[in-house]
Amino acid sequence: MTKTEQLLDDVIKTIHERGRIYGHPHPQHDRIARFWSAYLHFPITSNQVAMCMALVKISRSVESPDIDDHYKDAIAYMSISKTCHEAMQDSALDWQE
Repeated sequence: MTKTEQLLDDVIKTIHERGRIYGHPHPQHDRIARFWSAYLHFPITSNQVAMCMALVKISRSVESPDIDDHYKDAIAYMSISKTCHEAMQDSALDWQE
């Protein structure tokens, strides 16, 4: 297995592990979005929360590029952003029916 494959495998394992602990990521990120929206007085969505968290990890990688966790976490948050986006679309479809 290459280092990149190992990194992606670690990301998948982490996402599954966190899923067992916290459940589907959309409700948690939606809650964070509501907190951030209230604090910022500007609407934030659950997928934007995950994107912003990925940006935090990307920023940290600038200071310490040898720490694998920055890359793993950024990849995981990008995946969570997509998952939240899909959940938001599903919710919108459910509401229209």
